[in-house]
Parts: sequence; structure tokens; C-alpha cells
Amino acid sequence: MEFMPTTNQALVYQLRIWLKGISPMIWRRILIRDDSTVADLHYAIQILMDWEDYNLHQFTIHGKTICVARVGGIALIDADEVFLRDFKFTTNERFLYEYSFYEYWKHEIRVEKLLPIDPKITYPCCIGGKRAPPPECCGGPNAFMELQDHYSPWEIEKQLASLVRHRLHLPSDDEEDEDLDDNAEELFETLTYWINRHKLSCRAINLRLQEHFKSEKIMQENTNIKEVVYEG
Repeated sequence: MEFMPTTNQALVYQLRIWLKGISPMIWRRILIRDDSTVADLHYAIQILMDWEDYNLHQFTIHGKTICVARVGGIALIDADEVFLRDFKFTTNERFLYEYSFYEYWKHEIRVEKLLPIDPKITYPCCIGGKRAPPPECCGGPNAFMELQDHYSPWEIEKQLASLVRHRLHLPSDDEEDEDLDDNAEELFETLTYWINRHKLSCRAINLRLQEHFKSEKIMQENTNIKEVVYEG
């Protein structure tokens, strides 16, 4: 039976976040309190995708554009001042999160469930998902799909062999091996990503979520203390 909140009762949204334009699908499932701001959801998604919040972003919810700052002098709704509960979401509602207007990462967010708050859970909390996120600045979904095609198992094996030869200082007739002196570490990181692209650790994500929102709470409490002092 679906949970039916009473008037003014705090609740939790179970959201499924799907990164559009990529196959196999990359998605996350998150629990987040309805008294969280839209900005909180933005920071949570950045952590879910292991991105660094380098670029502009916006949400489109109920036909309204919401972001943290003004863009091109156009006044937009400030995500720090809007709470998720303001939208009175119902199950199966969908809205859009766009990140980086150069890469155009588009996420469809679906409200899967309305749940009561569980005091044993620290929110927000990642409870599921599939596959590692794409690198933030790889060029967007189309570029990522091209990279995915390029880094086939055969190509990964070939480049790993080149990297091993380079590290062991073994002779090679492959011209690509000659270029490894300057980018061996970068190649190692790239190959590590593609080898592990189907893996996801919700535990690691939740540790980052807890760390971020704990520090945010401390910062807000310190700000409130300063405001009280100034008022006095």
C-alpha cells in the first residue's frame, strides 16, 4: 500500500535519476527528504555522478526553470530558496536536470515513491544504480558513446600491453609506445576507468553524501550564530 502523508507531514522522495542519451543506461536511485532544497538535490546528483560542479546547471520542474545563479542577465528562480516539498510531487512525476551547457548532460528524474522518514537513515541516501558515470568533460553523450565504442576489450588489452612494456622498459616495435613517456599516468587512469565502467559502489557514494551534507549543516549553523551575534 502506498504511503499517504498527512498535511504538513515531512516525507521522503524516492527518485530515479537517468542520464539520457547513453546505452547501456547509467542511473541512480536516491532517497531525499522533501524539506531539502533544489540546490541540495543538485549537489546530491553531482556526488552521485562523481562530478566536480564545474559547470552551470538548471532544473525544469512544472515548466519552471530553476538554477543557482542568473544566466545572461535573465532572472531565474534560485534553487537555494526552493524546497522540494513546494512542488507537491506525486508518484511517477518527471522533471529534468541539465548540467553543463557545453556537454549537455540531461537527466530525467522520476518520482518513484513517497515514503515516511526513517530515523535510522541518513538522508540523502543512494540505494541503487548501474554503471560508473561518464567523465564530466568528455564531450557529452555522443562523444562518450564514441569513446565507449573505441575502448573495446581488444583495445583495452592492447593499450594495457603497451603500458606494461613501457613500465618494464621492454623493447617494442609499436610506435604508440614511444608516446607513453609523457602520458603513461593519464593512460593508466583512462584504462582503469574503462575496465571498471560497469561497477558502482553505493557505500562510497553515501560516504561522500554524508560528508558533504554534514559540512553544509555545520556551515549553516555557524552562519546562524553570526546572524544572532550581529542582531545583538
